[in-house]
Amino acid sequence: MTVHLIKMAVGIDSIVHLAERQAWRLRQAEAEGGMPALRHFTRHMPRRAEELCADGSLYWVIRGFACVRQRLLACERRTDGDGDKACALVLDPHLVRTHRRAVRPFQGWRYLTPDKAPRDLPGGGIGAGEDELPPELADELRALGLI
Repeated sequence: MTVHLIKMAVGIDSIVHLAERQAWRLRQAEAEGGMPALRHFTRHMPRRAEELCADGSLYWVIRGFACVRQRLLACERRTDGDGDKACALVLDPHLVRTHRRAVRPFQGWRYLTPDKAPRDLPGGGIGAGEDELPPELADELRALGLI
């Protein structure tokens, strides 16, 4: 069974900001001579790593809304600078926009079943849907039951 993760994108203001930050991290990894893979580090290894890597994604919460996802390619055991156990989530660099869904703040990450995951937007890559309503306006209209 496929399962996903959902995580807060702390310090990120928009999907474009997330894409820029990740592109910078990817360039930094290449410059350091390491494997040019996009990794997000977290303290704990997910217990359901096999299910996550089968066909799971990491859904990012930006400014209170789950609005973008990335495929999870692998979960690697690592150690941090202090020698403590850690996990590197290897992500596909391609960001896929999803329908925005309000999410309350939480710490760390949570599992997300496919039936609870936000649906992808049609043509959901970054830069797609430029002719759509601004997200804030769409959220207000949705709250009013108009869309």
